[in-house]
Amino acid sequence: MSQSPFTSLHADSSAGRGAVSKEAAPFRFSPPRPRAWVYVDGFNLYYGALKDTPLRWLNPLALAAHLFPAFDCVGCKYFSATLSARAGSDDQVRRQALYWRALRTVPSLEVIEGHFKVRKTWARVAHPPPDRVEIIRAEEKGSDVNLASHLLVDVLTGATSAALVISGDSDLVTPIGMLTRRFGRTVGVINPQRLSGPNLRRLRGSSQLKQVSSHYRGGLTWSQLAKAQFPAELADGQGIFRVPVEWTAEAV
Repeated sequence: MSQSPFTSLHADSSAGRGAVSKEAAPFRFSPPRPRAWVYVDGFNLYYGALKDTPLRWLNPLALAAHLFPAFDCVGCKYFSATLSARAGSDDQVRRQALYWRALRTVPSLEVIEGHFKVRKTWARVAHPPPDRVEIIRAEEKGSDVNLASHLLVDVLTGATSAALVISGDSDLVTPIGMLTRRFGRTVGVINPQRLSGPNLRRLRGSSQLKQVSSHYRGGLTWSQLAKAQFPAELADGQGIFRVPVEWTAEAV
């Protein structure tokens, strides 16, 4: 006979001193939730769901815990690259630094840095003349490789029993597929395409990620993102700081 996953302890008048009353509600025990680490593709999340919204003050660990309540989200690795004056404006550099301070207030969250490659190149003009112009292109390098490497090592060495990946990058299909299909491990994917709210961008799903993941969410609503925001004011070893005013609803 199969047993229920729950155990009920009912009051027993024969249990002697210390027994609970018959009117007491039964105790119910459920199996522990699997522990999961969250792996965040920072730029994919930003451009897919957060850009030009008052939702950029996001706690990605809280977001994953809200979306996958069946898992115990115990830690997070956030993969991105530090902006420089060559890759962005001074204001962008300042806002990113504040956001990374917010991320680092989460004890179990680690920011893992890639880098930007800034170069001059030529591009075709949409409406010539001229036919071509010289532009400065900033490209993020290393974050996707870093994410894939940490994901594989952490899961295969048993550092985490499950993984939740926030990214819609199809470059991650191979490492995720290896873990789920070859090694039978649990890897959930959150494709961070915003599904509601103003200024929606063209949705870019990934059927390949959906096929190889153990659990898949093909987008995020405005409400889900809003529920996972950091408090407007935070404190760390450097003192008190606030969300950038440009990221508030009044400024958007």
